[in-house]
Amino acid sequence: MTSLPRITLIGLGLFLSQVVPVQADPVGLDGTVMCGYQGWFATEGDGMKRGWQHYGFNQEGRCHIDLWPDVSEYGSDELFTTPLKFADGSAARVFSSANAKTVHRHFEWMREHQIDGVFLQRFATVTRGGSSLAFVDQVMANVRDAARETGRAWAVMYDLSGLKKGEIESIVMPDWRRLRDELKITADPTYQHHTGKPVVAVWGIGFNDDRAYTLDESAALLRFLKTELGGATVMAGVPFGWRELNRDAVNDPHLHEVLAEADIISPWAVGRYGTVKGATHDIGKVHSGDAAWCQERGKSYLPVIFPGFSWHNLMQARGQEARVNAIPRLKGQFYWHQAMERLRAGSKMLYVAMFDEMDEGTAIFKCSNTTPVGGAQFATYEGLPSDHYLWLTGQIRQVLRGESTVTSSLPSR
Repeated sequence: MTSLPRITLIGLGLFLSQVVPVQADPVGLDGTVMCGYQGWFATEGDGMKRGWQHYGFNQEGRCHIDLWPDVSEYGSDELFTTPLKFADGSAARVFSSANAKTVHRHFEWMREHQIDGVFLQRFATVTRGGSSLAFVDQVMANVRDAARETGRAWAVMYDLSGLKKGEIESIVMPDWRRLRDELKITADPTYQHHTGKPVVAVWGIGFNDDRAYTLDESAALLRFLKTELGGATVMAGVPFGWRELNRDAVNDPHLHEVLAEADIISPWAVGRYGTVKGATHDIGKVHSGDAAWCQERGKSYLPVIFPGFSWHNLMQARGQEARVNAIPRLKGQFYWHQAMERLRAGSKMLYVAMFDEMDEGTAIFKCSNTTPVGGAQFATYEGLPSDHYLWLTGQIRQVLRGESTVTSSLPSR
């Protein structure tokens, strides 16, 4: 990626920047650290008529997020007052992903910390139409502009979760035609390519959680994406146990036939282990076999790493119990350890889950150690600076690219 110098002044609640548009060089995923970007946070008053989407605020002090965003750098035109309060009685405020200025800010953080770009999550169930489609299209427009202005790469990742049988053909395929034909997203100079073609990811193939769509439908989608409209390089987001057909994967050998249609295999690791020792064991058990399977078939292997996990508030809203910090971050050691295990094993690329996921407490963007009080309980960054995980991700990228060495110890800042 290349980027020209950029002058940014932050003061008195204003975000003033002089942006020089630059052309990124997203020619391949090798040597990159990409993040998942949810971009799904809507607010009352953001003009999108979605309400508190993914925040889930109510007057009883409840919400759906376990991490609280650090909004100290945001402008007043980016902030929305919630029903929650801080201990001093002041109103707690948050952002909307529909705000172009906010998304640009997030991408500027990526540029500052040399994070290569994002897979923009596009949940297929919300592309049926109406205000939900308008919202995700607005977020995508924000991402396109922010990627171009900051020299970051981006690509679409379809999440198939919640689709009914038949909806892959009726919803996902027409949506991709619209994105490529009408909106021409893959013509963006910063749209991510790999092996000479634009990348599109499909997440949710082969999981054993009783999904209504079938493996045959998934295979048809992969073939469609590879051949329609000039073709694409297709990434498949699959269960952690995809190769051995165990754990979270369907016990069906047909899954391997389906994945033969993909170009990149990316097994989902979030929640599959919860300690440093567990990460060592599980990564050690699967990595070499997964990578060999991919290499023998001419496919790329994209491992997932994550900083921790917490979804107490979300589960409470669903009437279930879950503890805060279910998978502790250990001030970055858990995250760093996974990355080093993958890099020792020879990974050429990494996928970070996620940039802005506050619902499940996997975010790496700026989150606060000062959280609202009341009915909700929050995880924090354990007193660390709010940009700690952005900085740590940049350090991981340096190791990946051979600019620093693999080490078990966290780097000093």
